[in-house]
Amino acid sequence: MDSSLVKNAAEPRSVDPVWTRIREAAQAAAASEPVLAGVLHATILSQTRFEGALSYHLARLVATTEVPAALIRQTFEEAFASDPAIGMAARADIVAVTDRDPACTSHLDPLLWFKGYHALQTYRVAHWLWLQRRQTLAHYLQSRASALFGLDIHPGAVIGKGIFIDHGTGVVIGETAVVGDGVSMLHGVTLGGTGKERGDRHPKVRRGVLLGAGAKVLGNIEIGACAKIAAGSVVLEPVPAGCTAAGVPARIIGCVDVPEPALEMDQRI
Repeated sequence: MDSSLVKNAAEPRSVDPVWTRIREAAQAAAASEPVLAGVLHATILSQTRFEGALSYHLARLVATTEVPAALIRQTFEEAFASDPAIGMAARADIVAVTDRDPACTSHLDPLLWFKGYHALQTYRVAHWLWLQRRQTLAHYLQSRASALFGLDIHPGAVIGKGIFIDHGTGVVIGETAVVGDGVSMLHGVTLGGTGKERGDRHPKVRRGVLLGAGAKVLGNIEIGACAKIAAGSVVLEPVPAGCTAAGVPARIIGCVDVPEPALEMDQRI
C-alpha cells in the first residue's frame, strides 16, 4: 500500500492525495458517462473534502423514510469531526483496495460501488457510536449495513486500517473480534464464536493476514501476523505468525512464501 497517500492527507492544510485522485477519476467518469454526471457531481464534485463525500454517499444508502439521510449524515460528520482517525482509516482502506483488487480501476470505485468498503466505513461510524455508549444507533447502522451490503460487522469489534474486504458477501465479524492493520479477507469469511458463551469469545487476527474465501475462524484464538488461512478452512486452534493453515478442521501445512500474504492476495497453498 502506498502509505504516502494516506500520510500526507493527515497533515493540516496539506494536499489530500486520495481525495485528489477520487476527484480526478470522478471528473473523467462524468465526462465519459453523462448518465452518471448528476450523481458524480452530487456525491464527489460538489463536495469539498473526502469526509463530506463519504458521509453524503453512505447516508443516502443507509437512510430510511423514518431515519432520513440528513440525520444519518449529521451523525457521520459528528464522528469524523470527533475522531479524525476514522477518515484516515477510510482513506487507507481505499488505498488498500486499489492496490490489491485487480477489478478496481481507480480510487473512485471503492467509494461509489464496492459494498465491502461501504460496510466497513459504516462499521467505523457504528464503532464510534458504540464507544460513545450510543448502542441503539450503532445497532441501527449495523442492521442497515447487513441488509444493504450483505456483511454483518458488530460495532463492538476492533478493526484496524488498510483493510480489504473483497466482494464481501457473507462476511461476519463478531463483537469481540480484533482485526489488525493491513488484513485482507474475501467473501464468506466468519470471525465467530463457538457457542453461546459470553465475554471475549471471538478471534484476534493480527497484521497482514490473508483470510481466503469462506474461511471460518471460531473462538477466542489468535491468527498470528502475516499468516494465511486457505479458502474454505475451519480454524479452531491458534495459527502462529507466518504460517499457512488449511483444511476442516484446519492444520498448519507450512510457512508462507511471501512477507505479507494480505498484500499479494495469492490464495494458492
